[in-house]
Amino acid sequence: MAAEGLAQVSDRGAIERAVADVIAHHPTQAAEFRAGKDRVVGFLVGQVMKATGGKANPQLVQELLRAALTG
Repeated sequence: MAAEGLAQVSDRGAIERAVADVIAHHPTQAAEFRAGKDRVVGFLVGQVMKATGGKANPQLVQELLRAALTG
């Protein structure tokens, strides 16, 4: 799997950078989440997954997104 580039990315640092980038590029959605629209987190997770080529651990992405948006 690793040779084919199919391994899941669970590197917190790499995912945190992708999360920060997505939040910076989508301030409207970040503000909506902070205003209580929890469903927008799905969009943001999707953007992080897109940025990582679909290789990021989605559970970790969601955890880090929520932490970054509420922190």
